[in-house]
Amino acid sequence: MTVRQLSLPELTEACARLGVPGVGLWREPVREYGVEAAAKLVRDAGLAVTTLCRGGFFTTAEDLDDNRAAIDEAAALGTDTLVLVSGGLPPGGKDLAAARERIADAIAELAPHAAERGVRLAIEPLHPMYASDRCAISTLDQALAVAERFPASLVGVVVDTYHVWWDDRAPAAVARAGAQGRIHSFQLADWVTPLPEGVLNGRGQIGDGAIDMREWRTRVDAAGYRGPIEVELFNDALWARDGVEVLEETVRRYAEHTL
Repeated sequence: MTVRQLSLPELTEACARLGVPGVGLWREPVREYGVEAAAKLVRDAGLAVTTLCRGGFFTTAEDLDDNRAAIDEAAALGTDTLVLVSGGLPPGGKDLAAARERIADAIAELAPHAAERGVRLAIEPLHPMYASDRCAISTLDQALAVAERFPASLVGVVVDTYHVWWDDRAPAAVARAGAQGRIHSFQLADWVTPLPEGVLNGRGQIGDGAIDMREWRTRVDAAGYRGPIEVELFNDALWARDGVEVLEETVRRYAEHTL
């Protein structure tokens, strides 16, 4: 998504050339290219698919068939992790607690199918500004409260710096999640203000904002996470630039601010 202006062949070629070992894919371009064809493309480039994004939106659509399809696509791509953006309040709803229970119920429905396919469900908490329309789960504590109802090998959480950096309880939640083996994905994006109108596409390039990326990397390392680290930027200005240039810049920023 960071370089969505690149086609999948352009993306895989550039990642391989730059020494990026894996890529997190989104369902829309994968389905457009063809799931099996995309799997072969990534595999032939010597890359791994780190995660597939996204399933979820349980409280607004509750389309479990589409989520089962997402699980199947993740398995076909060779990734063991499907990221869940769980959905906000149902139309006219005001009860966040009830929305979270509906999310838990939906995950319970999907868990057997995920287990059969060898795919983990990774609950991603989103910043509270998205609670009404995109994700009723706003903190790692809330995500863990749902995930802990299931085996750690099946349901865990995503630690995304953009969404959790502000929460003074997040460091303890990262340690708790790590101790349980529930950190299923770690994603980086910076927080730059002022946020753009609409706020969705305001994630900053690493190093441009308020988040101490190295501190978060150290924290997640200390929690025992040894999996892939993804950079996921929704940013109109980055999308308007040459995609390979943005990817090269992102690799440099990652090394400068995270390692």
